[in-house]
Amino acid sequence: MELTELINSLHVIQVAGNVQRKDVTGIFYDSRKVVKGSVFVAIKGFNVDGHRYINEAIRKGAIAVVLENNDAVPDDIFIHTESAKILVKDSRLAMGEISRGFYKNVSEKINLIGITGTKGKTTTSFIVKSIFETAGLKTGLLGTIANYIGDKKIESSLTTPESNDLNKLLFEMYRNNCTHVVMEVSSHALALKRVHGLRFFAAVFTNISSDHLDFHKTFENYLSAKKILFDNLDLSAFGIYNIDDKSSPKIIENRVAPLYSTGKSPDADFFIKNILYDLNGTNFSIRYNHKDYQVSTALVGEFNAYNAAFAFAVTTLSGIDPQTAIEGIRKTPQVPGRFEITGRGNKKVIVDYSHNADSLEKTLLAIRNIVQHDHPVYTVFGCGGNRDRTKRPVMGRIASELSDKVIITSDNPRNENPMDIIREIEQGISRKNYEIIENREQAIKSAVEKSESDAVILIAGKGHETYQEIKGVRKHFSDREVADKYLSL
Repeated sequence: MELTELINSLHVIQVAGNVQRKDVTGIFYDSRKVVKGSVFVAIKGFNVDGHRYINEAIRKGAIAVVLENNDAVPDDIFIHTESAKILVKDSRLAMGEISRGFYKNVSEKINLIGITGTKGKTTTSFIVKSIFETAGLKTGLLGTIANYIGDKKIESSLTTPESNDLNKLLFEMYRNNCTHVVMEVSSHALALKRVHGLRFFAAVFTNISSDHLDFHKTFENYLSAKKILFDNLDLSAFGIYNIDDKSSPKIIENRVAPLYSTGKSPDADFFIKNILYDLNGTNFSIRYNHKDYQVSTALVGEFNAYNAAFAFAVTTLSGIDPQTAIEGIRKTPQVPGRFEITGRGNKKVIVDYSHNADSLEKTLLAIRNIVQHDHPVYTVFGCGGNRDRTKRPVMGRIASELSDKVIITSDNPRNENPMDIIREIEQGISRKNYEIIENREQAIKSAVEKSESDAVILIAGKGHETYQEIKGVRKHFSDREVADKYLSL
């Protein structure tokens, strides 16, 4: 696509320099990745301002630069290098617009389903993918654990990629004959306009609880970010929301698209009832259009009944036969790090991504509901560094109140001192049922080796992650692998 055509897709304040009539070879916001004939978008990040790297991008062959700081580089530079200066009000919005144009408005050529919420995004996405594939539809997935083009797995570093990478992935999925794509849409992505310009066929709101306040600062800002996904649905799309979540009225206010509710309230369009679960799975029923559907999944817990119901709702409203949806739910494999169960004899270990207070509480309540007082419950957990500090003592209190024994350990301390994080967790604990073992492997080892033969051990916080980040360095670490190592001894 020619540069002139791409410029026409932008809301431009001014164009200076030389607009070459050449096909653009790519869109980049990282100057290190710029190739000859590409467009560089200068974005003001939290730690790095892309405007500082405009000269480098031009030297590497960028034929145009999109920027919002008019004074970043003199116009003479663009004239001398025969490149174009494209001044816009907001570089992040502009990157979404130009990426949409470069990748031929790909979101309008597929059925794109966005899923947002504090918890349940990943599991719901996996179930939706399973249902569509059970119906014979090749499906892409964009999410926290990995991205998939059908069965092909592509490693993922962000829940929702930046807009240029996102459009590129969607275009690759389209070229590989994916008719449907299900995508986790994080609050960061919505606030940072990574999904700007995409056309969503459907959206799902799972739930919301306090999280990511290190970024959003207030719960109201966090909620407003989630709301953006629903605000941008057009009349030809539809939305699914959790009627039981007290924040849903805010999410769906000023709606344009038709909306459908899911939950345990009898007023829900998709009414969830008769939930039963144990360590082997979950059974429940959904009433929709005056008919009851019996649903079974190997995924454990009431929250997974909700996740399956969200998937049932969005796929049946997309035209999938309800019985096919039920079969797709039944066939969904274990989602890595989401209430993932391993064990030795009667001793069970549950690896779960519960990394905020609400998810930790719900996971422990699910375990308590299953084991009652027949089995001791151990919890091994920590909190991530350089993230929301307010949740640390709250998680300590929850773990202590709902467990027989707690081991506080290190999570991903990043650039913080692990013991400083642990001491903040400790402040919320009033019972004497905990110990501190900073080394995460030693903490897991202690829980496995010293617990009773019929204990249930929750290892919380990292879930699917296969690394631990300490002082900016990532080293391989998997809770599941470490648990299995000591269970086998």
